[in-house]
Amino acid sequence: MKQISPKIAVLIIAILISGIVFLALYLYFPSEYNIAMTAAIIGTCSAFLSSLILFFFLNQIILKKIDRLLDTVKNYRANSDNPSPRPNYTNNEIHNLDLEIHAWAEDRKNENEQLHKLEVYRKEFLGNVSHELKTPVFNIQGYILTLLDGGLEDPSINRNYLIRAEKSVDRMITIIDDLEAISQLETGELQIEPERFDIAVLVKDIIDAMEMKATAKGIILTIPEDNKPVFVYADRFRIRQVIVNLIVNSIKYGKEYGETKIRFYDIGDTVSIEIADNGIGIAKEHLSRLFERFYRVDKSRSREQGGTGLGLAIVKHIIEAHNQTINVMSTEGAGTVFSFTLKKG
Repeated sequence: MKQISPKIAVLIIAILISGIVFLALYLYFPSEYNIAMTAAIIGTCSAFLSSLILFFFLNQIILKKIDRLLDTVKNYRANSDNPSPRPNYTNNEIHNLDLEIHAWAEDRKNENEQLHKLEVYRKEFLGNVSHELKTPVFNIQGYILTLLDGGLEDPSINRNYLIRAEKSVDRMITIIDDLEAISQLETGELQIEPERFDIAVLVKDIIDAMEMKATAKGIILTIPEDNKPVFVYADRFRIRQVIVNLIVNSIKYGKEYGETKIRFYDIGDTVSIEIADNGIGIAKEHLSRLFERFYRVDKSRSREQGGTGLGLAIVKHIIEAHNQTINVMSTEGAGTVFSFTLKKG
């Protein structure tokens, strides 16, 4: 019945009423066939036309209100965030309204779930920001109190504590700068300035700059030996920031005397850049949250290694600002592979 249009339903009802009137009038004159037939036909036509006119006007009034309500629900859904696809309409306006209302209810359910997730994320994010800033603030406070309690007059203490306080200030500035960079990338305030450049040369420069850090842990950084140019169209400064972050992570969490390989792959209109290490790896349950702000796989170990916990979040935002993607694959004890794409230059 859902597929029957209200207009068809009106016609069916009018026919049924006419039929009932015909039988009633015909049976009312059992002895006079001609009179009965004439009365039945006249009564039937009158009943049919009257019923049709009455139900037509009632139907028009109701349908107009249903159509307005349907348009209101459709427009409301269309203007909401991430509306679901439009249902498959039929020729039944009431059924279409039912479909739209169910779709609207499902959208609201999904929206409420998303808001709940965002609220949990917001609380977690504020807690992480508070924790990250609290450590250097307390350190600075401790150094200053020590100096005020007499350490300022002790040459063996004053300069050392001032240097430590400066390091804590630098850490706070780094956290604030990283947060500002993420905010600007999210809102589009930080504009990407693309240019054509050889990313193989950029990676070689970065490796040269990080050679001492890698050598201190016995890690070898390698790139393709063919010296073949790999041109991309991207923001050189921001892509340098991405590669530095990924290589620094591979050194931090790579095993001693391990290896980090940087490779390039031609994929149609894009170039894929892969940074792979044979370090400690990352457990599967952490991979989906790896690019969240302040998310740390091993919080105590990560803080010992330094960093703000914002590096991978910035990396993801930079790559997305280029309308490209970044992925991670990892196996515990075997290593981690980060790969991202850039437009070919």
